[in-house]
Amino acid sequence: MNLVVDIGNTSIKLASVNFNHQVVDMLRVDSWSDAAVLPFLSKNGLFANGIVSTVRNEPMELDLTQYVKGSLLFFDSSFKIPIANGYDTPATLGLDRLAAAVGANNIFPNSNVLVVDCGTAITIDLISSAACFEGGNISLGLHTRFKALASFTSKLPLVDVDGPFPLVGKNTTDAIRAGVINSVLFELDAYIDRFTSLHPDLKVLFTGGDAFFFDGKLKNTIFVVPNLVVQGLNRILEYNV
Repeated sequence: MNLVVDIGNTSIKLASVNFNHQVVDMLRVDSWSDAAVLPFLSKNGLFANGIVSTVRNEPMELDLTQYVKGSLLFFDSSFKIPIANGYDTPATLGLDRLAAAVGANNIFPNSNVLVVDCGTAITIDLISSAACFEGGNISLGLHTRFKALASFTSKLPLVDVDGPFPLVGKNTTDAIRAGVINSVLFELDAYIDRFTSLHPDLKVLFTGGDAFFFDGKLKNTIFVVPNLVVQGLNRILEYNV
């Protein structure tokens, strides 16, 4: 088993991944706590190798090397990866975006793949059939848009996703929910349509905390892979040990 630690903006995932690339156990927490992660590490025994990826600046006090028999890698932009990186500024590319691209290429090799990561931000990235990360776009995530409306206006309330989102809202709560959710749906469908016009064989993968929310709500066909970043990190780990 390999240990994969994915420290994202919203949550932290610790995963045990077997040699068939399957996630067999996972712990998800909002913030790092030794007390919270120790039971997971202890019950999974000694891992063969491990990789840690983080987009946060928080220090991690626990020494994970005691739980890994072989190599424990701390992923950064200097790592070798099994795809080409066409980003102009690779040092500024989010490690989660890069790992998701590797995971997408591993699932659909020799295919054009669009990866939509729906979390604090929505990222839309293209991986070509030639196994190259071509780049992508960054937008506000679903919940971030709700928070922005409440934070930067004096009278609009904070609304969540639960509830109706009609085409035309008849009250302020429904109007906010409909405005935010429909705008994201229209935005994502338009992106998928445009990329599909350029790449008719396009595969579309959704991942991130809000990925399942969009499943069945878009007019386009998508594949939801909730652990895409974890799968990509495991592939990068194997490529470097």
